[in-house]
Amino acid sequence: MATMPYRDALRLALHEEMTRDERVVLMGEEVGLYGGAYAVSKGLLDAFGPERVIDTPISEASIVGVGVGAALTGLRPVVELMYVDFLGLVMDQVGNQAAKWRYMSGGRLTVPMVLRTQGGTGRSAGAQHSQSLESWIMHVPGLRLVMPATPADARGLLTTAIRSDDPVVFIEHKALYALKGEVPDEAEPIPFGRARVAREGSDVSVITYSRMVHVALEAAERMREQGVAVEVIDLRTLNPLDLDAITASVRKTGRAIVVSEAHKTCSVSSELAVLIYEHAGDALRAPVRRVAGKDVPIPSAPALERAAVPSVDEVVEAIVGTGLGKERAHA
Repeated sequence: MATMPYRDALRLALHEEMTRDERVVLMGEEVGLYGGAYAVSKGLLDAFGPERVIDTPISEASIVGVGVGAALTGLRPVVELMYVDFLGLVMDQVGNQAAKWRYMSGGRLTVPMVLRTQGGTGRSAGAQHSQSLESWIMHVPGLRLVMPATPADARGLLTTAIRSDDPVVFIEHKALYALKGEVPDEAEPIPFGRARVAREGSDVSVITYSRMVHVALEAAERMREQGVAVEVIDLRTLNPLDLDAITASVRKTGRAIVVSEAHKTCSVSSELAVLIYEHAGDALRAPVRRVAGKDVPIPSAPALERAAVPSVDEVVEAIVGTGLGKERAHA
């Protein structure tokens, strides 16, 4: 095991897969000379040259369109969309092209493309550079959706994504790039659709993903002081979704909290809550509670930005609301 930041784990996966398979190419704005907006691709241009690490013009539709075409004709492109907020510029290429070619060709054509992007809050980047838009992708059949919470998962899931024959949207949280954690010495691809039990517990299940895993773990530790055992499920991928892991956890604890940084209305948290009711509703001892992003544009002011997304206090209050523990003063 080696300890490294999340961004270095991503770079390691890219380097390993580009070394293993010459069809893997990286393209996007500033991925070469600059090393990527968050330094994920730093050094890859020197290692693999400008034919495989390609700095593109500032035209998101063109970048992703070229990626789809390259994937259809034999390459395995990793395309970087600098911010997930730019999905609106590429939804035809992603939702109408990449997602549908396998189906429309009867399986004769595949689009083995990874669309790497980053989202979420934490850097006061404002309303156009801080969103969590995973529900847009989750709604489209044919797209895999990956949102790792740890350096080990970032490396293992990106490895799987690059080797996948399906188009994968791989969303990295901007507040996690500096997070350090242990990463295996050898490449270990992590299967899609397999959630991780980040913390075992018997009293309530917190279902979450990406940066909110760490918020949930902190809330769980606070509840431990009150004698409440919180189970935290890190989904890791939203398509495919590990419904078995969700159901098993909720049936064990009888209580469920869904935590998501994305806006609350018509969202990932909405879908997860309904699935819990459909598949484990008879085991619930309290209504499912959601802790999600507020339905407002993300503010730039740090204090307002923090108020717009779930906090540890809000997760604790939701757990207490299921009938466990007691409310305590905000930390």
